[in-house]
Amino acid sequence: MSGMSPRKSVVEAAATRTRIIERALTLGSVDGLEGLTIGHLATDLGMSKAGVIGHFGTKEALQLAVVDEAVERFRLRVPGHALGARPGIERLTRAFEEWIDYMTGDEEHRGCFLTSVAMEYDERPGPIRDAILTALSRWSDYVTAELNEAVKAGELPHNTDVPQLTFELGGIALAVQQAILLTRDPTAATRGRQAIHRLLDHTNTHGGD
Repeated sequence: MSGMSPRKSVVEAAATRTRIIERALTLGSVDGLEGLTIGHLATDLGMSKAGVIGHFGTKEALQLAVVDEAVERFRLRVPGHALGARPGIERLTRAFEEWIDYMTGDEEHRGCFLTSVAMEYDERPGPIRDAILTALSRWSDYVTAELNEAVKAGELPHNTDVPQLTFELGGIALAVQQAILLTRDPTAATRGRQAIHRLLDHTNTHGGD
């Protein structure tokens, strides 16, 4: 009996879908998620347009799959690498250092894809913006939780303005991203780390009197 077994067919389809998402993530890092075209992706992969879109149904579904993959990579690369650190300042510092390392990357994968796409979709309502907003909100919750742990442990003053500090830490990451991608500043990572350490230094006071 000839033909492909159902199990093999499912496995190969899943592998092809993964390959499409990975290539789309790479191309989207350069062209932006909106600039990602099925035609370009199909040519790059040596597939037909129908073969590419057939795994997702619509371009938006493909874009959402790319966002999901970017979120998972960020989760594993940034907070995932900080899991072994002590909760509070140590873990949060490690996480931000991992994020900066992640943004530094290599020539093909510079910057943080999620950060770039967030700016691309900040005024475009819809499922993609919602997915990005959910991911960034979870990150903000993570930072807030670690800062609260630091306050509880006495690593930060009891009157620390946690929402403000969360905002400022996020601002440093955005500055690092811009310096890496736009100005190609070779000191961006070092400056970012110095700023993170300065903000999280327990001798600093964040809050009122």
